[in-house]
Amino acid sequence: MSSITPHYRTITQLLQNRSFSIDEYQREYKWDKKNVEELISDLQTKFSQDYQPGHLPKNASEYSDYFLGSIIVTRRADKSYLVDGQQRATSITLLLIYLYRQATARKLKVAPRIEPLIFSDNYGVLNFNLDISERLDVIQALFAGNDYNASGKNESVQNILDRYRDIESSELADELGDGFETFIYWLLTNVGLIEIATETDEHAYSIFETMNDRGKPLSPVDMMKAYLLGGIDDHDERTSANTTWKKTISELISWGSEPNAERDSVFVKAWLRSRYAESIRDGKAGATDKDWELIGTAFHRWIRDNSKRIGAGTSTENRKLILDEIPFFARSYTQILDAAKAYTPGWESVFYNAHNDFTWQPTVLLAALSPLDDSDTAAKKMNAVATYLDIWLMRRTVNYIRVGYSSVSYTMWGLCRDIRDKSLTELVDVLKQKLHAGDADFDGSQVRGRLGVTDLRMNQFSRRYIYHFLARITSYVDVESGKPDIFDKYVDRKVKNSFDIEHIWADKYGRYDDDFDSRTDFDNARNNIGGLLLLPADVNRSYQDRPFDQKAPHYAKQNLLAASLTSSAYTHQPQFAQFVQREGLGFRAYDQFGLAEQLERRKLVLELAKRVWDPERLEAFRA
Repeated sequence: MSSITPHYRTITQLLQNRSFSIDEYQREYKWDKKNVEELISDLQTKFSQDYQPGHLPKNASEYSDYFLGSIIVTRRADKSYLVDGQQRATSITLLLIYLYRQATARKLKVAPRIEPLIFSDNYGVLNFNLDISERLDVIQALFAGNDYNASGKNESVQNILDRYRDIESSELADELGDGFETFIYWLLTNVGLIEIATETDEHAYSIFETMNDRGKPLSPVDMMKAYLLGGIDDHDERTSANTTWKKTISELISWGSEPNAERDSVFVKAWLRSRYAESIRDGKAGATDKDWELIGTAFHRWIRDNSKRIGAGTSTENRKLILDEIPFFARSYTQILDAAKAYTPGWESVFYNAHNDFTWQPTVLLAALSPLDDSDTAAKKMNAVATYLDIWLMRRTVNYIRVGYSSVSYTMWGLCRDIRDKSLTELVDVLKQKLHAGDADFDGSQVRGRLGVTDLRMNQFSRRYIYHFLARITSYVDVESGKPDIFDKYVDRKVKNSFDIEHIWADKYGRYDDDFDSRTDFDNARNNIGGLLLLPADVNRSYQDRPFDQKAPHYAKQNLLAASLTSSAYTHQPQFAQFVQREGLGFRAYDQFGLAEQLERRKLVLELAKRVWDPERLEAFRA
C-alpha cells in the first residue's frame, strides 16, 4: 500500500482552495444539535485555556493545538472523495461560514482568510469545498446570508440548515468577545486532523474497514464495564451482573427507530454528571478540568479515580451499581427520550424542552432521582424539573438571554447539585424558590436592561423561540376554550402544510409610515410578538401581502388566537367567550390593526405568557 499517505493538516491546509465530494451511497449528514454543541464547547474550552484578556491574534501562534481526528480521502478523476469524515467536514464548513459572516459583519481583518476555506474561485466560478450537488443550494444560501426553505428536501439538507441555526444560537462570537478574532486565527492554524490520502478506492475502503471494524478499540463504556465486572469476585455473580449489563446497554442502544451505538455513552455521562459531579472548571485561562468536564471526556477513568463517591470498588458495591442503580437510571433516561419524541399527557414539559433543543434536559432530570424512588415518584420528579426548565428557558429567551450548551453549562451543574437527594415536596420548594429568585421573567430583566415579552421581536436569535412561544399560547387558548391540545401538530415541520409564523402587517412600509419615523422602526414593530400569529403555510403564503381588513376573514377560520382578532370568535365560539370572561384577558376584535392596536395586543400576549408559564404549575407535582 505504498500509495497511502498520511498528513497532518491544519484547517487551513485541509480546506484552502480544495473541494471534496462523496459517493451517492454514503449516509446522510447525521450530526444533531448535541454533536455541534459539543464541538463548539470543546473548541471554546481548549482556546480559553490559553487565551487571556488583551491577547492579540498573533498570540494564537503560541497556543496549544487541538486534534479533530482523521479523515480518509481517495483521488478519482482529479477529484477528492471523502470515504470517512464527511460529518466533521460538513460541520467544520458550517462553523467556518458562521465565523466568516460574523467576522465580515464586524469588519475583522481575518475575514478574507476564511473565505477560500469555504469556496474557491475558478475563473469566476465558485467551487464550494463540499462539492455535493444536492447540498450546494443550502450551503450557498447560508454563505450569502439568504433565507432557505428546506421543506421537502432530503435529510442532509434539513440537518445542515438546522445545525447552522444551532451554531448561530450558540452566539459564539458574542461569548468570545474581544477574543473572537484571536479564536478564528487559532482555529485556522492550531486545529487540525490527519488526512489519510490514497490513490485507489480499494485502499481507501480497506483502511476504513480496518479503522471501524477490525482492531476497533474498546469504548469508554466497555472499559467501565471491565472495571465494574472485574471487581466482582464470585463467578456466578459476575455472570449474572454481565447479563444485566448487556440487557441494559442493548436497550439503550436499540431505543427508538434508529439504533445509536453511542447512546450508552451519552447516558453514562448524563447519569454521572447528574448524580456525582461536585466540581466544574473555572472559566479562566489555565484552569484545569474538574468533575463536570472529566466525565464528559473520559468517564471510565473518572470512575476509577472516584470509585468511593459513586459507591464502587468492592464486589458488593459493583454488583449493586450494575443490578440496581444503572438500570434504574437507564430506564428513566429512556422515559425522557420517549417523552421528548412523542407528545405524551403528563410529560408535556419534556416535549416542550426537547422542541427547544435543550440538550441538558436528560442530565438535569436525572439529578432529581434516587434509585429508591418508586415509578410514580420518579415520574413526578422528572416532570417537575422539566416544568421548571420550561419556565426558566422561556423567561430567558424572551429576554434574549443565551441558553446554548456552553452558555448554561455552569448553571446546569449548579442546578444538578441543588436538586439531588430531595423529597418531592423539597424538590418543588427548591424549584419554586429558584424561579422566584431569578433575574429574568416575562416582564423583563432589570439587571440586564431587557424589557421582556412586550419587546420580543423576531430576529436571528429569537425566531425559533418565537415559533415555540406562538405554538404554546395558541395551544393554551385552544385548550382553555374546550378544544383539543394540538401543540405537537403546531410544531410539526415535517408535514406537507406545516404551520409558519404570520406577520399581521404586510411588509409594506408605505401603508404604515404615518405611525413610524423610519423603515427601521417599522421593521422592529412588524416583527414584534404582538403582530405575529401561527398559521398553516398555505394560508400564510396566500394572504401575506394583503392589508388587515382583507386578511381578517381568513383569520376567522383559523386557530382561536388568530380568530380572536375578528368578531366571529366572540359570536360563534361560546367556550372561547367564556374563557375570555373567566380570565379577564384583554381580547377584542379589530376593524383595523395599526400601531395602537398592536400595542394592545402586546399586553395581551404578556398576560397569556404569564398564565402558560405560571410557576404555580409546579404545585401539581407535590406528594
